[in-house]
Amino acid sequence: MARISGQHSMVKRLARLSVAGLVAACVPGTAEEVQMGNQYAQQIEQQLPMVRDPEVVRYINVLGDSIARVVDDRSLTWRFNVVDQDEINAFAVPGGHIYVNRGLIERTTNMSELAGVLGHEIAHVTQRHSMKQMAAAQRANAGLSIGCILAPSFCQGLAGTGVSAVAQLGFAKFSRDDESESDKFGVLYVSRAGIDPRGMPSMFRILLRERERNPGSVEAWFASHPVEESRIRITEQEIAKIDPVVLRSLTRDSRSFQTFKTRLASLPRSQQRAR
Repeated sequence: MARISGQHSMVKRLARLSVAGLVAACVPGTAEEVQMGNQYAQQIEQQLPMVRDPEVVRYINVLGDSIARVVDDRSLTWRFNVVDQDEINAFAVPGGHIYVNRGLIERTTNMSELAGVLGHEIAHVTQRHSMKQMAAAQRANAGLSIGCILAPSFCQGLAGTGVSAVAQLGFAKFSRDDESESDKFGVLYVSRAGIDPRGMPSMFRILLRERERNPGSVEAWFASHPVEESRIRITEQEIAKIDPVVLRSLTRDSRSFQTFKTRLASLPRSQQRAR
């Protein structure tokens, strides 16, 4: 209960952040997006425990950059971070900030699975899904969107704050269209980077199995990223469009990834609770 209370307190503080960069009727352009994203990222990294180990930080950024540099929009400076929490989750903040929980990385078995997650989150930024989500939230109730992106389950408890159930649902989940678009572009980005995109549906299956075994560990992920068997099939259909010769040439795993996982596993877990 102390952990939940701490996270709820963090969400409420983040919800009070200035949303001056948001225009209620539209999605801001890149300059405003980067400015607001940087502001949110600063608060996130103050409130959530981050893995600061140089080897871990270096690897996640090397892998992330290898995918981000193939996107069509080259205007963003990308930053990748590992959140020192056991829950399975990953999220993107407008402007190029990507966060992956330690618990998610620990469930991966090879590089392509983590790359699939990163590619998907990168696509949420390039297609401006997170930005649209925040703009919609601002129209409903200024400032609450960032809290719901960080901890979607808390949106369920906002009924007494004047936020409608429809608005809460909008905060908590990307639309199926947004998810499908991020899957499509994620496959494109990962394969362009020379990495086997079959890690993406493989990771979806890992998440579905984890939900059966331990639903609480994946609550945050499924609250914002609905995963269904049909979505896996659609992703595999997208991968099937790649030339088989090219697909066989793409990298599934690497020694550096396994070294990264071993290094992360060796680090003590943070005792910091979300503030």
